[in-house]
Amino acid sequence: MKHGIISTAAAIIIGAASISASSPKYIFYYIGDGMGMGQVMGAEAYNRTVKGSDDNLLMMRFPVSSVATTYSASSPVTDSAAAGTALSSGVKTNNGMLGVTPDSTAVNSIAKTLFDDGYGVGIVTSVYPDDATPGAFYTHVPSRSMFYEIGRDAASCGYDFIGGSNLRGTKDTNGKPTDLMRLFAENNVSVIRGTQGMDTITSKRVLMLSTDSTRISNIGFTIDSIPGALTLPAMTEACLAHLQKNGRDRFFMMVEGGNIDHAGHANDGGTVIKEIMNFQDALKIAYDFYTKHPDETLIVVTADHETGGMGLGNNVVGYDLKLKYLDKQKVSKDGFAEYCNNLLRTRRIYTWDDMREYLTENLGFWSHVPVTEQQTENLKKDFERCLINREGVDQQTLYNNFNEFSVNVFKIMDSFTGLGWTTNGHSGGLVPVYAIGVGAEKFASFNDNTDIPKIIMEIAGK
Repeated sequence: MKHGIISTAAAIIIGAASISASSPKYIFYYIGDGMGMGQVMGAEAYNRTVKGSDDNLLMMRFPVSSVATTYSASSPVTDSAAAGTALSSGVKTNNGMLGVTPDSTAVNSIAKTLFDDGYGVGIVTSVYPDDATPGAFYTHVPSRSMFYEIGRDAASCGYDFIGGSNLRGTKDTNGKPTDLMRLFAENNVSVIRGTQGMDTITSKRVLMLSTDSTRISNIGFTIDSIPGALTLPAMTEACLAHLQKNGRDRFFMMVEGGNIDHAGHANDGGTVIKEIMNFQDALKIAYDFYTKHPDETLIVVTADHETGGMGLGNNVVGYDLKLKYLDKQKVSKDGFAEYCNNLLRTRRIYTWDDMREYLTENLGFWSHVPVTEQQTENLKKDFERCLINREGVDQQTLYNNFNEFSVNVFKIMDSFTGLGWTTNGHSGGLVPVYAIGVGAEKFASFNDNTDIPKIIMEIAGK
């Protein structure tokens, strides 16, 4: 494999390290939500064997590579709130708690510390901006489900830019509107949907939300190719441009690939891999900036936890993977489940032949994925039982419920690609840590997730 940026980057980092008194003016903190080693290696294998790349993924070409543990104060398997708190503040807390210790004492995030020291701050995610990982950088609540309180802290935190899908605190538990958007206006925050019109904004603070106000949980999966949808790279570019427009000569950006986790909860390997490739596109924006400011920039990439227990290899493919089939997948598992649920609501007479045509067009079944006669017969029976007779049992996951037919369709896809799963939740596996730039060598040893923000602050001289 080629390692084009390793030798160049290594030379730059050695030169930067020799200037011992220097601290980074620009800090990029990339968090792949749910991105464990299986997810990274799945995307790496896809990039090499399907895309034909001679290079590793961009983050894997960084000169520093290590791993981190992720356990919380209450469990060997963390949730995103406890992991986000660890990654943002260097403090362990219980699952479900956000920006506080187990006894509910507030802890400052590195974003807050840097902001108070004059750094510009941008927070970007492909999921809810009031979700656990982004929220950990600005809020302090005993429960991650306190959406109104989290949103209120987002409005008052003072950060330059916050971007994500949609806020959940705009309505109370009874569905009645709250005053949350008024609070953003009172704090001089311009609210914009998508990037269009970003160049006309004159206020110092921006809240960027999804172009789709009805798709609450995320901005849309890359694999679904939703026309006009906001993307993680577009938000990252917009955030960086806004920080520069504000005249920030020092800044901190946290960029979260939240959709990796959502796809992991669904056990949707094709969508996971496409989201990691999208995450890499967003990372390239920071890397391109770094190449122009190598002596002033630090980029750190990690994950809050692993989701799904994703592994490579199964008893069908043996020692091989058939990831080429993933390019025939044109719909996420969430999108397919939604399609099936719409069929249950329609009065149209929908037949197995109709479904077979859909599966051929959108998952490559039979035309490219060699679904067997027995699997076909089983699918037909499942279709009639679940979607015609409505006798299927839904599978409940954190972000969606999947009808039984959808679950079985994607199990067949997994059997051919070679991807496997142990859970629809999180696992306690190690997560990767990659770094490049000023002080990156300090991440080279084995880490706990609480070490990462502490090292960032040490490098920044705080």
